[in-house]
Amino acid sequence: MKRILLGVSGSIAAFKAADLASRLTDNGHSVTVVMTSDAREFITPLTLQVLSKNPVVTGIYDEKESWRPGHIALADEADLLLVAPATANIIAKFANGIADDALSAVHLATRAPVLMAPAMNGKMWEHPATRENIEKLEARGVRMIGPEEGMLACGYEGLGRMWPVDGIVEAAGELLAGT
Repeated sequence: MKRILLGVSGSIAAFKAADLASRLTDNGHSVTVVMTSDAREFITPLTLQVLSKNPVVTGIYDEKESWRPGHIALADEADLLLVAPATANIIAKFANGIADDALSAVHLATRAPVLMAPAMNGKMWEHPATRENIEKLEARGVRMIGPEEGMLACGYEGLGRMWPVDGIVEAAGELLAGT
């Protein structure tokens, strides 16, 4: 059994995190969800808690039962940090070392492989700042899966849809097989 941290950031694609949590758990992995505050606008922690069978981390100060900061313990125990959906905001935080929420703090502290499934408006995906952030992360060994082309929630057609859940689960399995 591998320990997967499933990072969920604020995108309409956050509803797909429920399917991801369920499938990864069904595959025998221990899944702990770490949500940004923006993600909570799209899906509830309770949904992800029930599907992952683990408490959901929604804030950097959630851990109150131990002297050790919870985000550090999670980072140390992780075999994989999977962020799906990964918004332009969380990508920028990761690329620039910003750690102002639980998910970005876990990212800075973990030595586990990182897999990100971007989801955003196509114009945001193509913006030079996002492209530079992606390049920085890939140069550090972060693996990106997607996005794919199609109808976006904003009403535009283009590149920006989160990669299909099946493909994300497969990519996570490949990364875990190498750890």
